[in-house]
Amino acid sequence: MLNTRRSRVRVLGGAAMAAVVAGIGAVSYNASAAEVAAPAAVGADARAVSIPLIADAIKPPAKSKPIGAFFVTKGTQNYTCVVADGATTGAFTGKSTPEAQLLGTGGRIHHFGGPSWQSLRDNSLITAGSPVPSPRTGTIPELLLTVTSHTGAGLLAKADYINRLLTSGGVAPTGSCTAGQVVKVPYGAVYVFWDDPATAPV
Repeated sequence: MLNTRRSRVRVLGGAAMAAVVAGIGAVSYNASAAEVAAPAAVGADARAVSIPLIADAIKPPAKSKPIGAFFVTKGTQNYTCVVADGATTGAFTGKSTPEAQLLGTGGRIHHFGGPSWQSLRDNSLITAGSPVPSPRTGTIPELLLTVTSHTGAGLLAKADYINRLLTSGGVAPTGSCTAGQVVKVPYGAVYVFWDDPATAPV
């Protein structure tokens, strides 16, 4: 039913990150004195994740409060070959589609096309758009996204903004490709979900 309310550990990918989490139980990412305090991890399936320093260009609105911080345990940015009319080969110039598993203060989240995020604990679901980028050399940019829809009444029900931070990998392949070709590029990131009390329900 549609809800009308709306340290120091490197960012690692895949199995390596999972091994770190299994070994220490809590993960911090380049902690800064300027970072915002993340909510406490709640539940047996949760992990503590520190919120990294956020570039001014992609900070959520003032007085926003974090409702969860999560890192990618396994994920790819999936690119489909774009072929111009009349051409026989193309390039990976289109937008990517995410497919990732996240773990953090609220348990586990599935991140997929939309872009969408769904809590595996309570099935609350959000989609977002209007990305504001903050470039990072050699990787996909950090982002601030605005939540555009909510489903369910659980963990993500009050999310108004999402940050994608401390990105690694995920850059589109170079070179030519053929129509329909899809390449899945591994990536890492920290996602932070924010509740802005001043934002009208969506």
